[in-house]
Amino acid sequence: MHTVAGQRRTLTCFPNIQHEMSEPQGKHGAGKRCKYNGPMRAPIGIIGGSGLYRMEGLALDRAVAVDTPFGTPSGPVHLGTLEGAPVAFLARHGEGHRFTPSEVNYRANVWALKSLGVERLICVSAVGSLQARHRPGELRLVSQFIDKTKHRKDTYFGEGLVAHVSFAEPTCAHVTETLQASGRALALPIEGESVYVCMEGPAFSTRAESRLHQGWGADLIGMTQVTEARLAREAELCYACIALVTDYDAWREEEAGVDAASVLEVMHANVDKAQALLRAVVPRLSTAPRPCACGTSLKAALFTAPEAVPSEARQRLDLLVAKYGYGVAR
Repeated sequence: MHTVAGQRRTLTCFPNIQHEMSEPQGKHGAGKRCKYNGPMRAPIGIIGGSGLYRMEGLALDRAVAVDTPFGTPSGPVHLGTLEGAPVAFLARHGEGHRFTPSEVNYRANVWALKSLGVERLICVSAVGSLQARHRPGELRLVSQFIDKTKHRKDTYFGEGLVAHVSFAEPTCAHVTETLQASGRALALPIEGESVYVCMEGPAFSTRAESRLHQGWGADLIGMTQVTEARLAREAELCYACIALVTDYDAWREEEAGVDAASVLEVMHANVDKAQALLRAVVPRLSTAPRPCACGTSLKAALFTAPEAVPSEARQRLDLLVAKYGYGVAR
């Protein structure tokens, strides 16, 4: 494993790639202890849950352990190519699914991907359905969030530098539209414009909570995505979420409430849809220009006067704010 210095539902599609990724065979040599030959920049990042199943077209190059100012990521970032396009993959919950949604170091995860050149972030997440029209086994694309989390560190700012990013439209329209168009071309059961309630977890909803969320008009419920979306916006990444519907949460009186076993069963049976979508979209986005404003999210968000920012904050946030004159003096 190489080291780079300085720099909902949670059960998500894709267990089994961990072993493949931990011992990659590529031009940099075999195994996780091969010599590091410099950075491999990947414009597309993917965050999954426990890992990934074997995917046709996924060629792994190396695993990189990234040190960040915000602690240690959930695990190494795995660099390789998907259908010939550079990609960086990170397992949200660590190898073997070791971290609960509240324990995941979201700041370190997103920072690690940003430091390796990621500009567009696609997150894949299992979700519960709050409306009958969203059926288990189908894919949904998130457009809005309702944040009910309460134990998360979900900003890079504070402690000397204040920023208030716009979050009215929390997902990147261009990436989301590309995902939807590709999904339809593949004849996948996919729809967009979904509202996602992000709860703290790790327990699933009570029936009363599930009915409340349904009454709000929300579509999906999960435990991870709003935190990744907030941090992606602060990191000026394009962000989109592929949500894999696994169950009907707890609002259906005629059914037992959701449990982990039922989530896993549906997820494993339908994960090929998400894999197919990623194989189609990653090469398409890899070289495409960014027609959105995601890459300048901080331009109007930084409130602190530059001369008032302490050197420690400048050093800590240099990766994000240097281009706006708030970084370390050079």
